[in-house]
Amino acid sequence: MLSGLSYLGFQRSATSGVTFTGKSAATGADLPVVFHSASLEELETAVKLAGGAFPSFRDLDGKTRGTFLRQIATNIEGLGQTLTDRAMAETGLPEPRIKGETARTCGQLRMFAGMVEDGSWLDARIDLADAARAPLPKPDTRSMLRPLGPVVVFGAANFPLAYSTAGGDTASALAAGCPVIVKAHPGHPGTAGLVAGAIVEAAKSLGLPEGVFSMLYDAGHGIGSALVSHPVIQAVGFTGSRAGGTALMKLAAARPQPIPVYAEMSSVNPVFLLPGALAERGAALATGLAASVTMGVGQFCTSPGLVVVDQNADPSAFRQALADALAGVAPGVMLNAGIRHNYEEKRSRLAGHPGVSEILTVPSDNPACGGAALYETTAATLLANPLLMEEVFGPCTLLVLADGPAEMLALAHGLEGQLTATIHAAASEIAIQRTLLDVLETRAGRVLCAGFPTGLEVNQSIVHGGPFPATSDGRSTSVGGAAIYRFTRQVCWQDTPDALLPPALQEANPLNLRRMIDGKIS
Repeated sequence: MLSGLSYLGFQRSATSGVTFTGKSAATGADLPVVFHSASLEELETAVKLAGGAFPSFRDLDGKTRGTFLRQIATNIEGLGQTLTDRAMAETGLPEPRIKGETARTCGQLRMFAGMVEDGSWLDARIDLADAARAPLPKPDTRSMLRPLGPVVVFGAANFPLAYSTAGGDTASALAAGCPVIVKAHPGHPGTAGLVAGAIVEAAKSLGLPEGVFSMLYDAGHGIGSALVSHPVIQAVGFTGSRAGGTALMKLAAARPQPIPVYAEMSSVNPVFLLPGALAERGAALATGLAASVTMGVGQFCTSPGLVVVDQNADPSAFRQALADALAGVAPGVMLNAGIRHNYEEKRSRLAGHPGVSEILTVPSDNPACGGAALYETTAATLLANPLLMEEVFGPCTLLVLADGPAEMLALAHGLEGQLTATIHAAASEIAIQRTLLDVLETRAGRVLCAGFPTGLEVNQSIVHGGPFPATSDGRSTSVGGAAIYRFTRQVCWQDTPDALLPPALQEANPLNLRRMIDGKIS
């Protein structure tokens, strides 16, 4: 099942002669199967197939497209322990996490299947003609969402399943009617190959056009850059570093025809703890925060990297409880050597900054593991040094002491764009909570008034996005039903014969959709 070859539609290919291997996250040892980086000629083949598949896949009925997405989910589940074992070896993530992520991946696919079968996401709008209207006749105009075209999806290091080959970007693009070319992440190439096979088999079993899906390997950046620059590609999905995301944005903007890049890049997910909340449940908050900071060895895009408290409320007991809770979490295997090195480097830079004090670092004798770290600074220092707000990707958080509610509010105003922002407050603190919430709404895509930001509910209302640099486009989400809209655009048909209209806009409404007609939902 796992050949190490790229998928060009339904075919497997390797012509470049450049090879690499997957690595054990725990030991760094080579894992079985040699992978072949794609050549530019293979890239051209994949892109040509995707462009050729687009017209028929775009017009595929919702029922068939939904069946396709459901079959992908069934095929992934059919990989069973083979997939689990390979993903564990390549990422160091434990079995429950991999199985949970597999379930989330399949759940996303089935959620989008239900959407395309229902069809209401098409946003069909009709304004009927009125030839008698004065001073000018009113034309017949009808609009709906249509897919953009072939999409490139980059696999994510920290989510080998839910944000990678058949993850949210791929699922939403396929649901919208866009062929997908995945650039597999070199950190988990075996996992990518197994899932790619599941997608290809689903497409073949339903007789779909060959280019509806391809997957290309590359241990470097050349294939990814060439895909983003290719004129056939119409959109990009990416989850990774700010440097990687902004590089792709520049490539996409420099094209003769610029295209959208939906990049999720960087977030420190601030948590504001108001004095009343600390007094009521400080110990529980410390325990919950420690679990959130260290979840997945801190390798979540929603990991809380800033914790803001009021220094006038004597946070010493909370500080100690948080340090104790973090100290009790054993170092864990990080995703790969590069991420581990980056974590140590950024953590050392934070620790060495004037005005930052170290409260705790959990040492590790295993070079593959990362231990928890807790540092402390003041809001004034943080506001004067924006670099302190940079994401440290790993189990590290910065405790920030603010001089009362006014400085907390100033800090909220000074934040970059975030994926999440959280407030914990007592019932008596509703006024300051509301004031903070009003500001944080402008800084984050998801605001929480309880709980912790790690752990993401996949549903129709969730938003996983935020203002730059959390994402490249804060108007969108990469998780949830609304993710489908990233890969679509509105098209209007004016005075078009009924037989030439898409079924969703035809007079008889053959798809039985809820549509807006003359401004009213029908």
